[in-house]
Amino acid sequence: MAAPAFAVSGAGLVGAPAPRSGGADWRRRGAELLFGRNKPPCFPRAVRAGGSGRRVAVRAGGASGEVMIPDGESDGVPPSSNDGSVQFESDDLEVPFIDDDSVIEDAGGDTTGSSEPNLAAEEADAEGMTKIDQESSTGEKLRDVPQPGNGEQIYEIDPMLRDFKYHLGYRYSLYRRLRSDIDQYEGGMDAFSRGYDKFGFNRSAEGITYREWAPGAHSAALVGDFNNWDPNADRMSKDDLGVWEIFLPNNADGLSPIPHGSRVKVRMETPSGIKDSIPAWIKYSVQAPGDIPYNGIYYDPPEEEKYVFKHPQPKRPKSLRIYETHVGMSSPEPKINTYANFRDEVLPRIKRLGYNAVQIMAIQEHSYYGSFGYHVTNFFAPSSRFGTPEDLKSLIDRAHELGLVVLMDVVHSHASSNTLDGLNGFDGTDTHYFHGGSRGHHWMWDSRVFDYGNWEVIRFLLSNARWWLEEYKFDGFRFDGVTSMMYTHHGLQVVFTGNYNEYFGFATDVDAVVYLMLVNDLIHGLYPEAITIGEDVSGMPTFALPVQVGGVGFDYRLHMAVADKWIELLKGSDEAWKMGDIVHTLTNRRWLEKCVTYAESHDQALVGDKTIAFWLMDKDMYDFMALDRPSTPNIDRGIALHKMIRLITMGLGGEGYLNFMGNEFGHPEWIDFPRGPQVLPTGKFIPGNNNSYDKCRRRFDLGDAEYLRYHGMQQFDQAMQHLEGKYGFMTSDHQYVSRKHEEDKVIVFEKGDLVFVFNFHCSNSYFDYRVGCLNPGMYKVVLDSDAGIFGGFGRIHHTAEHFTSDCQHDNRPHSFSVYTPSRTCVVYAPMN
Repeated sequence: MAAPAFAVSGAGLVGAPAPRSGGADWRRRGAELLFGRNKPPCFPRAVRAGGSGRRVAVRAGGASGEVMIPDGESDGVPPSSNDGSVQFESDDLEVPFIDDDSVIEDAGGDTTGSSEPNLAAEEADAEGMTKIDQESSTGEKLRDVPQPGNGEQIYEIDPMLRDFKYHLGYRYSLYRRLRSDIDQYEGGMDAFSRGYDKFGFNRSAEGITYREWAPGAHSAALVGDFNNWDPNADRMSKDDLGVWEIFLPNNADGLSPIPHGSRVKVRMETPSGIKDSIPAWIKYSVQAPGDIPYNGIYYDPPEEEKYVFKHPQPKRPKSLRIYETHVGMSSPEPKINTYANFRDEVLPRIKRLGYNAVQIMAIQEHSYYGSFGYHVTNFFAPSSRFGTPEDLKSLIDRAHELGLVVLMDVVHSHASSNTLDGLNGFDGTDTHYFHGGSRGHHWMWDSRVFDYGNWEVIRFLLSNARWWLEEYKFDGFRFDGVTSMMYTHHGLQVVFTGNYNEYFGFATDVDAVVYLMLVNDLIHGLYPEAITIGEDVSGMPTFALPVQVGGVGFDYRLHMAVADKWIELLKGSDEAWKMGDIVHTLTNRRWLEKCVTYAESHDQALVGDKTIAFWLMDKDMYDFMALDRPSTPNIDRGIALHKMIRLITMGLGGEGYLNFMGNEFGHPEWIDFPRGPQVLPTGKFIPGNNNSYDKCRRRFDLGDAEYLRYHGMQQFDQAMQHLEGKYGFMTSDHQYVSRKHEEDKVIVFEKGDLVFVFNFHCSNSYFDYRVGCLNPGMYKVVLDSDAGIFGGFGRIHHTAEHFTSDCQHDNRPHSFSVYTPSRTCVVYAPMN
């Protein structure tokens, strides 16, 4: 039997590793894997906020870079060798669970017996030992993040995982070691994730301290409007961990040395030359009219201008009904919409439609509008195209007033390759925040890939997640591109067949997976009501299981295969649709791992792709959607299937549902951002659209117009959302598919107390069609896609009462008869 294989940061390791060539032994390599290659600037450390910014950290001793551990060895931290490297024995890599103090009671992640985080971790400084206060630098009481469990319940949930215990055990041990190091050297996860209180600009009663981690820079100076951009006026000092710092005292009149709203940058002499960069932790960044680069803005409004939240955040809904949005394109007019207009016009619409969550894209600042917000340049700054940070806070507060939770589409999977405005080449090196060489460049997305094993990168990203939850009161995140993070091949040109070797093999980036465990641990530990959704197309096992039981920690996985299945089916004939195939795709998800499903998202709305409405009706949408004009077979078919596809997706696809704005009524236009012509690196010429905003909007007026067929589609989607709100069928414990009849093209299933009947046949309608059910009694129609108000033909009588008989049917104890017209879906509820 071959030795078990597992992967660390994309490097495949089999059995007991042999010493590496070139004189570097395995023990040193093991330390590099643990601490992210252990470049001196990346050692665990703490930066004390304040005027002097004195560092009391675990630090390199002399030229050797020896790690100084207080009182000798600490639990889970390897001792240092004579050459300055950190050592641990190779057998430590086998499932080295550090302790057995934490006991997991159930798969829900509740823990008992877990120890408190070490908020008084010891550190070494020149005088000896210094304890970290149990308060943050802003004086707030630090909060506890529950300690890790033993991570072994995943083997009970999925026994197939036992064959990969070496890999999963190593993954969990690395997570636990990082948690231990964060507790010991940073004062715990709460303090560690407040990097924004230490880096970037921080105001005190005496002045402003600015810090930046840029180990590759040879010199640095803070420049801006406040000092007439003089690079010699405010030069910064650098510590031995690559952190540059300057303290600017208040002006003689007591005012801030940097006025609110003024432009700032950091000028560095780097290995690649002199460079002006926007501070990495900047809170606001704008592009002046006519300018190409962005400018960092020192953002510290007076108290009277700061937005004060007035409404409490809603509790996490049991059933998530998500309305996916983009603020900039949310106006019916061809323009960039604002946070304020979205707050006043779009949020009430979302509430009226029956959704309980709004997911907002493109919040993090991105210099290229056409990237849809996925090429982030400034991670802590809300996009200035739509308004100010205070405007965004007002938007979120209004959503909370309406009872809507607000999810942010956060991008931690990669960063823009823009060197003028973003993190790329920030300190003049290729390996600052990112992997070096080809591994650090995403070949398809033209972006940079983070080094998730780097201590400061972990601090930066954890703090970024914390910032949006703390400062802006977001209720959770949809993490973009998680598949790209978890594998060194980024999930590209790879077909995932479900073989577990594909998930726990040579291509798995364990550093990235452990980062995802840490960020989920942080979010759920400090914000128990917060929601995390991961965009993963691979089907990684344990992805949506709690970290404490050994999972990656997401609350939901995006069920991405469903949208692909609908496109696949729409490319063929209706007669070729297989009912069993549809049901299998919708229900094929991992036990105990919740999913958010969708028939289509923003991906299908982009120029170059087609929405479901376009696949179904194509050019007929432009000429035959008015009720005072005759319909066409394409329109009738399209409207009927559009409604059926959405309801069966919501009914069987998962515990949450997502819709991209406008698609609820079959928006007739795709999305195309204003752009000029461009030439790709391959030499391919891509024509522009004359920088037009015509397709960069949403025509909500079409869905509202009662004289158009779009209105009936919108009305059906609204009724569907409100039906789920009333019955909660997505998260019902009871689900049973009783019929998948290929010849009749009929699907019947139960969700909770409801019975769903779908007839996908293009022409056959069935009288006295018997459907099985669990509960006896009288049933009535509660939703009918064929109703006239929804653009149907009104063939179902809603006053009809359907009484069950004790006649077993389709393995159900009771049954009743219905009329099921062609291309309709009808939902029946018991009236007992």
